[in-house]
Amino acid sequence: MSNVFYMPPVTLMGPNAIQSLGAELASKELKKALIVTDGVLVEVGLVSKLTDELKAHNLDFVIYDGVQPNPTEKNIEDGLALLAQSNADFVISFGGGSSHDTAKGIALVAANGGHIRDYSKGVHLSKKPQLPLVTVNTTAGTASEMTVFAIITNQEDETKYPVVDKHFTPIIAVNDSELMVAMPKFLTATTGMDALTHAVEAYVSTAATPITDASAIKAIELIVNNLEAVVNNGQDRAARDAMQYGEYLAGMAFSNASLGYVHSMAHQLGGVYDLSHGLCNAILLAEVSRFNAKQVPERFVDIAKAMGIDTAAMTQEQAVNAALEAIDALSEKVGTKQRLTDLGVTEDKLAFMAQNALNDACSLTNPRQASLEEIVNIFKARM
Repeated sequence: MSNVFYMPPVTLMGPNAIQSLGAELASKELKKALIVTDGVLVEVGLVSKLTDELKAHNLDFVIYDGVQPNPTEKNIEDGLALLAQSNADFVISFGGGSSHDTAKGIALVAANGGHIRDYSKGVHLSKKPQLPLVTVNTTAGTASEMTVFAIITNQEDETKYPVVDKHFTPIIAVNDSELMVAMPKFLTATTGMDALTHAVEAYVSTAATPITDASAIKAIELIVNNLEAVVNNGQDRAARDAMQYGEYLAGMAFSNASLGYVHSMAHQLGGVYDLSHGLCNAILLAEVSRFNAKQVPERFVDIAKAMGIDTAAMTQEQAVNAALEAIDALSEKVGTKQRLTDLGVTEDKLAFMAQNALNDACSLTNPRQASLEEIVNIFKARM
């Protein structure tokens, strides 16, 4: 069976990478950008790193700063309205996954018409390339700056759904670790655990390939070896740089191998309770992995080795359990090992969320298929 591998044609990586963006854009005859970001990044002055670079290369811009932590359909609609009003000819996202996902929705619908929900009923449904998109990343977690995924919330029916489209791939992605130095401790932790989840789920996915396997395993190594350090000291430049490479590699893996039940379940927690996506992944990862390990134990042995566990004298079962314990231990060290009940999750919503999780596109590539009751029980195990 043949496979297709999607990633940006150009990615600028490393400290002060944003200082190379203006020259890249100037060569593309683009004139005016719609910058998609959130109000906090504007308020703290981080967006000025981007706008100063645009001004230096005589590029005009307008800012949409209404992005929410779990981006909504309305965020996309509001951005589309400003795009049309301003006559911008390309889009730049600045921030983490919420900014990137909103910008993707704006750029795709601007070029193809309709509503973002129209593109969630399958994969790669758009007919035309989106408006040129540039992504400037400020977190080491979602990898949305380079993937074919966007996650959108429908506030009317409390659902959160993925849109998977090859045209989401940006023309330029920027991962500048200096933009991540000021990231708060808890956000560093949750986005880091999100990246680890991407790598683990991609590695055990039914759509995994040797390319995604290599990306996922190296991502696990980098994240496990650097996340705790950068949570404890956000100014640790070496750890910040390593984390941006780890999250990017995890993105390369899951953008092409897809994900599994951790994400499909986390999407529902975000849709119903508006919870942090990375935190939900962190809470669910070990428990879903325990369920999946019954189907692909050999894959979790590899994960154990990537996490630095010496498995030479272990049985397969011992190595699998060591990997699961290490995932939970890392989550506890960085402050994301929490209970769903402490976050306001109640049992009366579990069946509703479980059914929506099974309908989520990410569930298709989970290595072990579950019943509704089994998904409910996984939720309950983390209550």
